[in-house]
Amino acid sequence: MAMCVSRAGSFYHRHVAPLVVHGGCSMSAFTRMRQRVIGGAEGTVVEVGFGSGLNLPHYDPGKVKRLVGIDPDQSMLAIAQREMARATVRAQCLQASGQSIPLETGYADTAVASYALCTIPDPSAALGEIRRILKPGGRLLFLEHGRSEHWHGRVQDRLNRPWRFIAGGCNLNRAPTELIERAGFALLESNRERFATSLWLLGNHYSGVAAPR
Repeated sequence: MAMCVSRAGSFYHRHVAPLVVHGGCSMSAFTRMRQRVIGGAEGTVVEVGFGSGLNLPHYDPGKVKRLVGIDPDQSMLAIAQREMARATVRAQCLQASGQSIPLETGYADTAVASYALCTIPDPSAALGEIRRILKPGGRLLFLEHGRSEHWHGRVQDRLNRPWRFIAGGCNLNRAPTELIERAGFALLESNRERFATSLWLLGNHYSGVAAPR
């Protein structure tokens, strides 16, 4: 399977932002969360927001039958090729939007959204697509960052626009668990914790498991 979607934008967004995002998302705070969550994926897995493939080392090859990564950004997928060459799970990538996933209904046993709901322009549409492609009894594994409480959240609101430009479309102030529930999922597991002080601008770290209601 293959699909190509053009990615217009400035030189920065085509060549620099992907490296900024890849470097930032390689930090230990994100790696620890990936280690905690991604190993729960099983069967046929669809990862929405595949990015540069940073989840690949954390999938369990004994559980994952097939992995399909979805991402619209050709530059990020080019970086992912290095991770795919070392991966112990069989993976393929589709260059496509999470808002319109080119897979049949009931395709996946597990869907993964990993630091993706902050960036997808219409996360509600993407979550609707995730519901569509999940088999009955399928699960969504998520790990995201989002808006904090009190004055931290107000600072995130103020800085969201420049941050979105720098970080390839990432939003600081979304509420991932609320988005997931509003899209018709029940939270089976949900965890919220604060980032280390050096990453306070990212707000709260959210992770868990959800299933369509």
